[in-house]
Amino acid sequence: ELLDARRYDDWLSLFSDDLVYFMPIRRNVKFGEHATRENTQSGEGISWFDEDKWTLTKRVEQINTGVHFAEEPLSRVCHMVSNVRLLEATPSVETPTNVRVSCRFLVYQNRVEYETYTFVGKRFDTLRHTPDGWRICHREIILDQNVLLAKNLTTFF
Repeated sequence: ELLDARRYDDWLSLFSDDLVYFMPIRRNVKFGEHATRENTQSGEGISWFDEDKWTLTKRVEQINTGVHFAEEPLSRVCHMVSNVRLLEATPSVETPTNVRVSCRFLVYQNRVEYETYTFVGKRFDTLRHTPDGWRICHREIILDQNVLLAKNLTTFF
C-alpha cells in the first residue's frame, strides 16, 4: 500500500540497513537443470536487481526530485499480494527473532496514456526483529517472466 500511495520514504523505513534486495534474471534451461541454472545468482553475473538499502534510497531520492525521466509523470501502480506463508521462524515459532515468509504477487503499472505492464511472480522475505520493530533484511523477487516487455524497470517490489 505504501508503494501504491507513493510513500517511498515510509516504504524504505521497512528495510534494515544491511538489506539485500535481489531479483535474478530467469533463463529457459533444459529439464533437470532448473534448480542450478534457471535463476542467476546474487553477486554473480547479471540480474534485474542486486541492490542494498543505499541504492534503493538513491532510486527513491531520484524519483522524489520530480525530474526522473522514466517516471515523469509518475506511474500508477497497483500491488496485489496473496498466498502469504510463514516458511521459517528462528530460533522458534513461539519467540522468533527472524522469520522467512513467501508470497505471490501481481504488480500492474500504467504509464502515461497507453503503456501498461504486468509483473507476476513470487517473493521471499526475511524479517528481523529489532528494537525499532520488524525490518526486512533480505528480499528475493522471482518473476515468472524471463523476458520483460516494459520499457524500464522503475517499479519497486
